[in-house]
Amino acid sequence: MKWLEQYPKEVKGFLVASLVASAGGSLMWPLTTMYVFDELGRSMQDAGFVILIQSMGGIAGQLLGGAMYHRIGVKKLIVGSLLLNALGLFTLPFINGLWGLFIAMMGFIGFCNAVSMPAIQAFIGFRFADRRGELFNVIYVANNIGVALGTAMSGFLAEISYHLSFVLNGVTSFGFAIFFLSYLTKLDGPGVPDQSHHPQPKTPLPAGPGAWALLGNTRIYLFMGLGSLFLWFGNSIWNTGVSPFIISEGMSKTAYGYLWTLNGILIFAAQPLTNAIKRWFARTESSQMTVSALFYLSAYLVIVAMHSYPGMVLAMVLATLGEMLISPAIPAFISERAGHAAPFYIGVTGGMGAVGRVIGPYAMGTMYDGGGLTPVAWLAAGVAVLSCLSFMVHARLSKNSSLNHNLHDKNARQADASSPH
Repeated sequence: MKWLEQYPKEVKGFLVASLVASAGGSLMWPLTTMYVFDELGRSMQDAGFVILIQSMGGIAGQLLGGAMYHRIGVKKLIVGSLLLNALGLFTLPFINGLWGLFIAMMGFIGFCNAVSMPAIQAFIGFRFADRRGELFNVIYVANNIGVALGTAMSGFLAEISYHLSFVLNGVTSFGFAIFFLSYLTKLDGPGVPDQSHHPQPKTPLPAGPGAWALLGNTRIYLFMGLGSLFLWFGNSIWNTGVSPFIISEGMSKTAYGYLWTLNGILIFAAQPLTNAIKRWFARTESSQMTVSALFYLSAYLVIVAMHSYPGMVLAMVLATLGEMLISPAIPAFISERAGHAAPFYIGVTGGMGAVGRVIGPYAMGTMYDGGGLTPVAWLAAGVAVLSCLSFMVHARLSKNSSLNHNLHDKNARQADASSPH
């Protein structure tokens, strides 16, 4: 791993901690639907409802995490949310038969886990401003190596005990909190650099720090957020379409785990391919989002056409390429354009994406109970088209904004040159 030598020691430590934490998280989240459907004996509609509640907690967590970044400090925000997330996970094995309490706790876990997400992304964007785009991708890869390791074990752990997955996830969340506590304590200040350490936004922000004023600058986030909403709505097919299909067809739970293991391996091994895609026809973050939606669309069309495990494998390959393009692109775009307000916009965009996670599982779970995998796959393909259109509008607005910004700079330089000294 010679490429790691170019990064400072603190980045290497962050990568290792992220890898371990993502491995722990991946022990649980692919199995949530299986746990409700298989262990608790509930319908897919009930499984979708649990994910709906968890995602609603995620929406609130994303918005709060972005809005409170500068108010309470990154250390309290990240460490506190991770510790509460671990506490929630540790309680799950003790409420196995209490359906209502289980639903409430899943909402609490979704909230606590989501609070840390915009804070961590914004911290990376501020701390490593000169290499933020590169590091977003590197940390994304490290996280998904952890996902590959975790999902490789998830199916086997499910055969032993679902509760073991919950506990191990809690252990890694607790460990990640301790890492951040130690890591951030060593830094000067709360991790928010002064104004000279990050560039001014290319698109001027509205005057005043209020949330309503920031929300008025729709070019930064609106259509990108809508594209994310549709994208994550469609991506619910893996938990509320593919997962019960595999069980209903008599395949082992490990077959589902292998799909996510493939996802994690590709995110590391297919980096040269996605780098080539970026060089050839997706050079900007905005174009990467549009191409990502096209890959997701092709994946869902494969599921429509091929109701077999090889079809699921091919669809996962295509969807993974889409994921590899969009996941680093959104925080990199916002960090570059939004400056000091980046945590707020990361939280808003993440919250909009979480709305898709709220609507998707419940809608798809209901459709699966009524008609199986085919209508679910068609629905995923339809919302992927909407996602692509949203990202295309976002790319057009971003291009116009950049042109206006460059024209303003040129006029300002000409005015300076012609003014008397």
